[in-house]
Amino acid sequence: MKKLILVFLVNVFFCCGAFAQKLLRHFMQPPNVINTIPYGNNLQAGHYVQSKDAKIYYEVYGKGQPIVVLHGGLFGSTVEMAKIIDSLSVDFQVIAVSTRGHGKSEIGVEPLTLEQRANDVLAVIHEVTKEKVMILGFSDGGFTAYKFGSMYPDKVKKMIVIGAGVLYPGLRDFSFNFNQAMEMDAEFWAQQRALMPEPNRLKEVFQQIATCYSQLTVGAELLGAIQCPVLVMAGDRDEGNSVQNVLNAALLIPNHQLAIIPNAGHPAFIVNFNATWASIAPFIKEN
Repeated sequence: MKKLILVFLVNVFFCCGAFAQKLLRHFMQPPNVINTIPYGNNLQAGHYVQSKDAKIYYEVYGKGQPIVVLHGGLFGSTVEMAKIIDSLSVDFQVIAVSTRGHGKSEIGVEPLTLEQRANDVLAVIHEVTKEKVMILGFSDGGFTAYKFGSMYPDKVKKMIVIGAGVLYPGLRDFSFNFNQAMEMDAEFWAQQRALMPEPNRLKEVFQQIATCYSQLTVGAELLGAIQCPVLVMAGDRDEGNSVQNVLNAALLIPNHQLAIIPNAGHPAFIVNFNATWASIAPFIKEN
C-alpha cells in the first residue's frame, strides 16, 4: 500500500523532480535507515583516487565485467542506485562513483565541466581495471556518460543512460538553488553534509552545477561521436528531460536502443524498477 501511495504522489507532483525525489527518500530511504548496504559510505568497499585537483570516492562490488554506475546530480547520491547496484553485482563488477562535490568526493578548485567529470570517471577506471567498461548513468550521470563515450570510445563497451536528453542553452531552467534545496529536504542535506569533506562549499556546488548546465550543449557533435551501443531510457512522465528530448538524443547516437518506462517520472528506475531492469538486463548480457 505504501508503495502505491508513493507512485501516486510522484505522478501527481511530477512537475518538480526534486520534490519527487524527496518523496522517494521519505518512503523508501528513511533518514536513519538508508539501505542494508551503506552505499556511498561503505568503509569495506570504499576507495579514493586523485583526479587532478580533487579526490574522487568510489566503491566496488561483485566480480565480472566492470560496469561503472553514475548517480544523479545535486539531490543524487550513490544510495539512490542501491537496487541497480544490488542487481548488477550478482554477475558484474560494479564501480559506483560519487560525483565530485557529492558525497565523499571533493569538489576541487577548478570550475566544473562535463569534460572534468568524464576525466574523473577515467581516473577511477584506470585505478580499478584495464578492461573496457560498461557505464550506467542517471540524469547528471547520464550526461557524464555521454561525454565519456564521446571522449574515450576505446574505453567503453556499452552504455545505459537514464533521463538525459539533448540540451542547449535556454532549453531548461537550472536556477534551482541552495536555499530552495535546504527548505525542501533538510534531512537529506544533513546526511550529505556529514559525508562531504568540505560541507561549507555545498552552496558552491549548486552554483557551479547551475553554471555548467546553463551553458552546456549536448547535441549532434557530442552524441554523434559515441561509437558503442547505447540504451537510452526515460520515464514517460519525466518532468525535466521530456520523452521528445530523450528521443532526439537517441536518434543522434549511431548505435542506439530506446526504452520508455511507463508510469514513471525522472527517477524511472526507482518508481518502476521492474520495467527498467527488464530493459537493462538483456542489453548488458548481449555480446
